[in-house]
Amino acid sequence: QVQLVESGGGLVQPGGSLRLSCAASGSFSRIDSMGWYRQAPGKQRELVARISSGGDTNYADAVKGRFTISRANAKNTVYLQMNSLKPEDTAVYLCYAYALYNAGYYRDSWGQGTQVTVSS
Repeated sequence: QVQLVESGGGLVQPGGSLRLSCAASGSFSRIDSMGWYRQAPGKQRELVARISSGGDTNYADAVKGRFTISRANAKNTVYLQMNSLKPEDTAVYLCYAYALYNAGYYRDSWGQGTQVTVSS
């Protein structure tokens, strides 16, 4: 199992910045990729950004150029730096990890989510 704990959410004005953190712990062999999804009221969950163990990244078009995902592999921690925030970014942000376990299988794990609200 992988336990994921997010932090860093909050209320920010449009144009402001936040940095989200997600720390992974538990019993696993290694984490292949980590990232962030978000879900806003009335909208389906969408992938915001992901990063592989090798550092390859992907971003949703809506956040490209404004958000930056990074990873500290030694700590199994992923970060999301969010700049130039817009009201449309308001959502619950969910950390995920795709982990390999000692038995040889992969599983997805999800955090509880952290609320990001962008409002005047």
